[in-house]
Amino acid sequence: MLEVAAESNRILSVVGQNRFLDPMMKLKHTLDSGLLGKIVHAQVDSFWWRGHSYYDLWWRGTWEKEGGGCTLNHAVHHIDMLQWMMGMPQTIQAVMSNTLHDNAEVEDISIAVLSYPNGSLAQVTSSVIHHGEEQQLIFQGERARVSAPWKVYASSSKENGFPERNPALEAEIELYYNSIESLRYRGHAGQIDDVLKAIENNSLQVLIDGNECRRTLELITAIYEAATTAKPVSLPLTKESKFYSRESFLANAPHFHAKKKSVAAFGTNEISLGGNYGQS
Repeated sequence: MLEVAAESNRILSVVGQNRFLDPMMKLKHTLDSGLLGKIVHAQVDSFWWRGHSYYDLWWRGTWEKEGGGCTLNHAVHHIDMLQWMMGMPQTIQAVMSNTLHDNAEVEDISIAVLSYPNGSLAQVTSSVIHHGEEQQLIFQGERARVSAPWKVYASSSKENGFPERNPALEAEIELYYNSIESLRYRGHAGQIDDVLKAIENNSLQVLIDGNECRRTLELITAIYEAATTAKPVSLPLTKESKFYSRESFLANAPHFHAKKKSVAAFGTNEISLGGNYGQS
């Protein structure tokens, strides 16, 4: 798809609507402002909860049909936002398990640690076993921490190295965050607007192009490889990786359980979506 887009000189944009939420856009700009100093640690909690029957639906719970478990199908947007804000790591270590859904081949929790070239670390938990579905991204900087949902806390060092709160820096960061103009369109509408503007301006520049999508998928693939092999995985992935192609991925993915039940549909179509990160 990337090759065809380049050859035909056309826009390729992949859905990542959560980037077009005010809390995420403002958080990204705040991180880029340099007010926090070096970002040294990120914590991504992609917490969801799904009952046992969730994987009874015919296409869920198998590597062949669903492509993966919570890491791919629930945490993908959080992982996308992490790589948008922090860039690509150098190595990934991970573990995963299926703790509560014995009607699915795939994982219902994974925990990954990402190491960056500058020494910074990030941890990502992808889950469908967390009650309350509390979702957040927290970034610890050299001078302060910020997060979505929005919260800021800044520390200064006493003479003996112990912390004291820095309200002046907190106020400066708050002022910067609140000065960022709110988006005219949010979520899917915001991304559609981004693509339409590119078309109107005869530009190929969109916030989420094919290369951005590939990076997010590469991170997820590396998490699966690291968790399956119990070895650190270096990025970028090469074609020698046993998880590089769909065929080799399916051949090497672990099967936690056999899918025991398959239903065509559920009696109710009511679903829950992720958090709004404090957005009104």
